[in-house]
Amino acid sequence: MATRAPALRSNPSAKQSRAPISRTQVETVISRSVASFGVVFALQSIPQFIAQLHEVHPLWLAIVATAVFSSILAAFVLSWAKVRVRGAHIMVALIYLVAVITWPLAANDSGSVSSGGHWLYYLLTVATATAAIGFSTRVATLYLAVVPAIYGVVHTFPAGGGEYWMQALLESVYSIILGGAIVVIVAMLRSAAASVDVAQSTALDRYSLAVRQHATEVERVQVDSIVHDSVLTTLLSAARAFTPESKELAATMAGNAIGHLREAALVSPDDGSTVRIAVIADRIAEVAASLGASFELRTRPLGTLTMPAQAAEAVYAAAVQAMMNSIQHAGSEGSVSRWLSMRSHESRGIEIEVGDTGKGFVFIDVPTERLGVRVSIIERVANAGGVADIDSVLGEGTVVTISWPRGAPPARAGADEPVTFGGLR
Repeated sequence: MATRAPALRSNPSAKQSRAPISRTQVETVISRSVASFGVVFALQSIPQFIAQLHEVHPLWLAIVATAVFSSILAAFVLSWAKVRVRGAHIMVALIYLVAVITWPLAANDSGSVSSGGHWLYYLLTVATATAAIGFSTRVATLYLAVVPAIYGVVHTFPAGGGEYWMQALLESVYSIILGGAIVVIVAMLRSAAASVDVAQSTALDRYSLAVRQHATEVERVQVDSIVHDSVLTTLLSAARAFTPESKELAATMAGNAIGHLREAALVSPDDGSTVRIAVIADRIAEVAASLGASFELRTRPLGTLTMPAQAAEAVYAAAVQAMMNSIQHAGSEGSVSRWLSMRSHESRGIEIEVGDTGKGFVFIDVPTERLGVRVSIIERVANAGGVADIDSVLGEGTVVTISWPRGAPPARAGADEPVTFGGLR
């Protein structure tokens, strides 16, 4: 029968500060802008499209032309929904390329094809702009050079309108210049945002190191005072306890000293500083790699999310304790499989899962003097504003799930977030 540890509840007081501009935000802005002006250009091309309906085969209109307009609309919707954005823009660029290549092949009668601007010309800049969003800068530049050139060549064919070569060349060059400006702007914004992300990460790492050093010093002073005021006094009293009354007093003092030490272990100074979640995940992975057992590492990109330094240290310590418990109590290395999973909640926090297929245990049967689960994991995470859930089945294994902040929904696997697997030893 599975046993589940009770989760302690408390009101988290830590709040995340507003994140500065990042590459993710820049990508969102430029993708929405390109998708929006793509819809505008598509609407402008509709009158010309209607006027040229008689020039091409209905099957081409039903398949290719419909795909062109549908892909532009899909890119607009997905860009604002922030779902599969790059894939949607790549789809627009590729479908437009297919439309340009097949356009003269679908003409009903080359003599009836308009010699003026084709409706696809209105969308040429849209295609190069979506290529800048969907592809890398190098591929987008290649697309920028090739597709307008293809359009110009096709437009000179009789089935493509029979345009004078100079006019077709001017149209291609104009599209390349306009599309090139968009590619350059997108590349510059991406580079600048990436530089900001790197600078922010470096600053956060240095600040987090200073905060940890300060917190360590504060905690050292606190523990020193407890040891001096409580522990040493208790030891002296116990050494001089010869009567029942003095022994009882020494036992009471010992209980109080243990209580002070437990409180010191669960409470760390909170100065409002933050640390990147990715840094905490790296520290946990390093500990897992240094242990004597093999943990299968399953991670998802954690981005640039941050969390309070106090909560970060509590989550880190609880995860390490969970791994140590697995090594000590689950069983020997050859007979037990162990894994460590780390992923982020959507725009909120982190979820860590430490699991094994070992002996398992019944939580209520754990002696009260054993503090590894109750204090070092459950209470520590709860006091930091998170929740630790322990699910164990005798003979089947144990899974410890640490979530911060409390109330965040479980992370779900997304198609755009690859999972990384690795064996740690």
